[in-house]
Amino acid sequence: MGSKTLLTVDDLLRLPEPDLPHELRRGVLRLVTPAISAHGAVSARLLVALGQHVFTHGLGALFTAEAGFVLERDPDTLLCPDVAFVARERLPAGGLEPRFLELPPDLAVEVLTPSSRPGEMRVKVADYLRLGVRAVWVVDPARRTVCIHSRARRRAGAVLLAEDGLLDGGEVLPGFRCRVAELFSDLRR
Repeated sequence: MGSKTLLTVDDLLRLPEPDLPHELRRGVLRLVTPAISAHGAVSARLLVALGQHVFTHGLGALFTAEAGFVLERDPDTLLCPDVAFVARERLPAGGLEPRFLELPPDLAVEVLTPSSRPGEMRVKVADYLRLGVRAVWVVDPARRTVCIHSRARRRAGAVLLAEDGLLDGGEVLPGFRCRVAELFSDLRR
């Protein structure tokens, strides 16, 4: 049995400029493949809707998939949600620095692609919640649904919203509301 070398966040920073972004899952490097157009359009619509609410009310900061969050050390886990929100009071005093944030976002959003594997996404959602993320939204453009997972409702289970549903920010983003159908308005039926 051979030994496997686990990487750290510092190792990831020393990699030559990669063509594609990477994540670390308990020290194991994972390539993040480019997104298809539906993924990008849905992510953008959600980012704009969240931005209008977050920035109008001064609630915190939003991040796109290019931003990595260090969620665990030794072995290191660095994840890059498609969209993330961090509440103002949890952001570093003095502003963001040119490094990865070492904290879990309050909200992590993952937008599925045709290559997304259900088992891998279940593990990723469980990791997010275990490592301190308060809410995870899994957006499925193919089914036109949003599945809401939260630490507060862990025992009650996830909430699945259909296209005719209303996405609510709950305790993480009080007052945020968006019709699920709006997220998918650019997609072909």
